[in-house]
Amino acid sequence: MTKYSVLLPTYNERENLPIIIYLLIREFKKNNIDYEIIVIDDNSPDGTIEVAKQLQKVYGEDRILLRPRPGKLGLGTAYIHGLKSATGDFVIILDADMSHHPKFIKQFVDLQSKSGCDIVTGTRYKPGGGVYGWDFTRKLISCTANFLTQIMLWPGCSDVTGSFRLYKKEVLEQLISSCISKGYVFQMEMMVRAKTTWV
Repeated sequence: MTKYSVLLPTYNERENLPIIIYLLIREFKKNNIDYEIIVIDDNSPDGTIEVAKQLQKVYGEDRILLRPRPGKLGLGTAYIHGLKSATGDFVIILDADMSHHPKFIKQFVDLQSKSGCDIVTGTRYKPGGGVYGWDFTRKLISCTANFLTQIMLWPGCSDVTGSFRLYKKEVLEQLISSCISKGYVFQMEMMVRAKTTWV
């Protein structure tokens, strides 16, 4: 059976973590998908790692893997850190802040299975996409970054700043090893490099 590893970077997600993990596991079980969830916590001062330990007791150490780090070291390095422990054939990345609903994972899996594509990415900028809970400033920054990237780099996807994606594990490993940036621009660089490398 094909296995999916979820990389879930966290920082001050004590309240959201139980909900997102519950939703992930519900979707995986409902659709008979083999999975593991790798929580990469950057020493959250709100005690996120303690909540993660309790969730690990509930769902099992084989399903919830904890890979804490000593401090905030950047999103890109969080993926690198978590990927070292991933045993799945595919890797799913999403935010723990509830901005991505796990109910769409089945669509990602089906699209990848049907098309054989290396990457499936969610988008906020096509019909059916969107955001919830963002203030005007965050929306403006995201829209501006995507607009400028489309004009200057033509990445071939509508949402280069998004963090809801499915990758073939070996493709993600290759992309990560070639990326230079480590913060949130990391997502943009990954899509641009994917376009220039595989298309």
